[in-house]
Amino acid sequence: MKFRGSALLLFVAVAGILAMSSCVKKYTCQCVIKYSGAPGLPDSAINEYDITDNKKGAESKCKEESFEHVDNNIKVVETCKLF
Repeated sequence: MKFRGSALLLFVAVAGILAMSSCVKKYTCQCVIKYSGAPGLPDSAINEYDITDNKKGAESKCKEESFEHVDNNIKVVETCKLF
């Protein structure tokens, strides 16, 4: 009887690990940077980087990279999306 309980516990542990690891994937976070406020600034730039996490975690990390900043009348807006 003790063997069945141990085997069941081992099976549940392995199944749990496989279920959790299958949710972790490699995602791409793409950030579009737009400049405004002065002549001669670049139209836009794009940065991409990889995030390895579950989808919810990757989305959160990617969105944290978005920002808006104004300095000397030059506005920089970086908008990031997960792909």
